[in-house]
Amino acid sequence: MLAKYLPFLSWAKSYERAEFNSDLIAAVVVTIMLIPQGMAYAMLAGLPPQAGLYGAMLPLILYALVGSSPALAVGPVAVVALMTATAAGTVAEIGAPGFHLAALWIALLSGVMMLVMGIFRLGFLANFLSHPVISGFITAAGLLIAASQLRHILGADVRGKTLPEVIPSLVANISSLSATTVFLSLSVLGFLLWSRKGLPRVMIRTGLSEPVAKLIGKTALLIAVVTSTLIVWGFGLDQRGVAIVGDIPRGLPPIALPAFDPTLIQLLVIPAMMIAIVGYVESMSIAQTLAAKKRQSLDPDRELIALGLANLGAGVTNAMPVTGGLSRSIVNYDAGASTPAAGAMTAVLIGLAVIALTPLMYYLPSATLAAIIIVAVISLLDFRTLPRTWAYSRADGAAMAATMGVTLLIGVEQGLMAGVGLSLVLFLYRTSRPHMAVIGQVPGTEHFRNIERHDVVTDPSVFSIRVDESLYFPNARALEDRLTRALHDLPDLRHVVLQCTAVNYIDASALESLEAINERLQAAGVAFHLSEVKGPVMDQLERSHLIDALTGSVFLSQFDAMQTLAPEVTRKCIDAPRFETKLPRR
Repeated sequence: MLAKYLPFLSWAKSYERAEFNSDLIAAVVVTIMLIPQGMAYAMLAGLPPQAGLYGAMLPLILYALVGSSPALAVGPVAVVALMTATAAGTVAEIGAPGFHLAALWIALLSGVMMLVMGIFRLGFLANFLSHPVISGFITAAGLLIAASQLRHILGADVRGKTLPEVIPSLVANISSLSATTVFLSLSVLGFLLWSRKGLPRVMIRTGLSEPVAKLIGKTALLIAVVTSTLIVWGFGLDQRGVAIVGDIPRGLPPIALPAFDPTLIQLLVIPAMMIAIVGYVESMSIAQTLAAKKRQSLDPDRELIALGLANLGAGVTNAMPVTGGLSRSIVNYDAGASTPAAGAMTAVLIGLAVIALTPLMYYLPSATLAAIIIVAVISLLDFRTLPRTWAYSRADGAAMAATMGVTLLIGVEQGLMAGVGLSLVLFLYRTSRPHMAVIGQVPGTEHFRNIERHDVVTDPSVFSIRVDESLYFPNARALEDRLTRALHDLPDLRHVVLQCTAVNYIDASALESLEAINERLQAAGVAFHLSEVKGPVMDQLERSHLIDALTGSVFLSQFDAMQTLAPEVTRKCIDAPRFETKLPRR
């Protein structure tokens, strides 16, 4: 029973030396990536570099104890860092004590929200972020992340949280850029971009196997950090305008709750909720993709609890909000991580680095960290999805375009809210105007199809209609109006059959509409029938007065209905030779 809440008790019992070796190798490789990435994402979040390193210690250990994904590498990530900087920037200036305090409370609040959602199985709330919205948001956020690093890449005071702020600032300060910083930045960028494919090829030419060469290729970040740091130190570039990281506190972070400020907490509740949902969606998509490769299953609610605990750990250790990172998780998987222990080992190695190596990072140039961020977010940019989505569904394409536009022009929080809001509005609009098909029998079969799409047989005394949507308050009146028109247009009408194949739910408003339809048809001498009602929907209807008051019957199938209401037409139709319909795909 205890293993249900502490999953590590299950895999720890059978933990073997081979698994330990695989996890250790994965931890070493991920640590090499995570040290520079953690500092870079802390800089992106407007926090001191140690906040990113602290975010890769206790949070990873807590996730390893509760999380269900062996490959997910939890820690600082670019999108969450940007959202943290934006949210904290609404209450304090970057560098001010209140800014870091706000970031800590964002981590705590998002952690509590994830924890509560996991305990009460509310992970479905993340489904309100559709894939087009998430894709548009991440692409736009990636552009803003890259734009936010221009000041470090150019060595000029380029500021702004949105493109309308960044572009004028860039134009105004372009003349003050540092040529030395630009040269260093472009060199590091070029090396990192080349190393993605070029470094493994070089390693393969030396005789190494392809898997080993790819793993060594992941050390490109470390090579860039060490080389650029030595160059800045050796040539004294910090005296020529190249910004450096400077002093990083040595030692492990203290564990303590941040100062309690009710007003601050109230201001951060909504941003923390957005960060929690985005972090969870991003993390789960990564974890499920990697789990599918090994045919493993994940528990979404347990993942919520694990990520919640990880963020609580970040909040009490002066760290930044965390979630699963795409690039590190892929590296973790490729390096052979077999259990969540790989994450705990990574935390230990990060802790040793904080104790022993931080003095060596004094001359690390900010330009290198900015280059690392830009290279990391390149994988987030996906401009091909928008035209594909628009071609398939204009509603989803509009939601995606709105998310991207508002995020780029107004801000990340507003962009996410706009995407979710527009998706819901479009969903309500679409379902309020459901597709309703008048149906007839396909000759030679017991199947019924849309009379506008197929050559079918109908009876003038029977009006059969199929509603391709659940019935609820936005669309209940649409069905009433359609049947009223049928009553007016068909003088020989004696029966109306509502085929409920696609109806999964009928709410109270729709129930009242069905009762009104039944009464209206009865007054006109027309019987109202239902067919193919699903079990859960029938259970609902049996708790109402509709079934008792129904002037017609409830048929198991549409064929049964027509066989009862128009037997001669149905018999002739079933005996007729089958022929091609207008649109055989439907």
